[in-house]
Amino acid sequence: MTSEEEHRMRPAAVAGLFYPDDTGQLCHQLDNFLHANSQPTGDCPKALIVPHAGYVYSGAIAGSAYSLLQPVAEQITKVVLLGPCHYVPVNYLALPEAEYFQTPLGHVELDRDLIWKIESLPQVIRSAETHAREHALEVQLPFLQRLLRNFTLLPLVVGQVSPEQVCEVLVCVWGGPETLILVSSDLSHYLDYETALKVDKSTSRSIVQLDDHIRPEQACGCYSVNGLLRVARQKNLSSRCIDLGNSGDTSGDRDRVVGYGAYAFYY
Repeated sequence: MTSEEEHRMRPAAVAGLFYPDDTGQLCHQLDNFLHANSQPTGDCPKALIVPHAGYVYSGAIAGSAYSLLQPVAEQITKVVLLGPCHYVPVNYLALPEAEYFQTPLGHVELDRDLIWKIESLPQVIRSAETHAREHALEVQLPFLQRLLRNFTLLPLVVGQVSPEQVCEVLVCVWGGPETLILVSSDLSHYLDYETALKVDKSTSRSIVQLDDHIRPEQACGCYSVNGLLRVARQKNLSSRCIDLGNSGDTSGDRDRVVGYGAYAFYY
C-alpha cells in the first residue's frame, strides 16, 4: 500500500479488543464460526441482519448468518453495510471521509459508484469522527474478507433517521445479486436473562413479520433495521430467523445480558 493510500485509510479501531489482531488467530476463529454454524441452502440472501459484539460473545450467531453466503460468495462484489452510532451521534446516515477500511486481513476499498448515488441525498453526510471509533461496522469486515473474494464497501453509520430515509438510500444502492445489504445490530441490552429471552423473542417475531416499528430498547441498530424492513416489505422479501441468543449463553453472566439475532432476507 502506498503512503497516499494510507492517508486515505480508516484504520482498525477494535482489532485486539472485539476480535483478534493476529491474522492467523483471526482466520482460525472465523473459520470455526462459519463452519460450525454452516447452514448453506443454495439460495442467496439479499440481506442479512447480524450482531456486532465481541466475537467471543456473538461471533457464533453472526457466523450462522454469514455461512449462508458460502455457496454464492463469488457472485457478491458489493456490500452495503449499515450500523448504529455508539460514540459520535448523528441525525443522518454518515459516510466516512476515508476511501479504505483496514483490518488485520487487509484493506477494503469503498465503492465510489455507490457513494456517488447517495451522497447528494439530504439525509446523507460525511463524518470521519462518527466512523473513527465505531465497532458496529468494523467487526463485520473480517467475516466479509474471509468469505468474499473481491468486494467493495458502502459503509454507513445510521443515526436517528426515519425508516423512509433509510429506505430511500437502500433503494438507490439495492442492485442485483452482486449486492449484499448488511445491517449490524444487537438486540436488547442489560436485561436479566429470562426477561431478555422474552423481549428478544418478541423483537425477532417483528423482524420476521417485517414490522418496521422496532424501538431502540429492542435493538441498538433499530434505525437501520426499520429501514431494511420497510424496503423488504416493498420488494416482497421474506425474512427468516437463523439464530437467536444472548451474552448469557457465552459469558455465563445472566444478570445483565445483551441479545443477539441473525436474520436472512430472501426474494
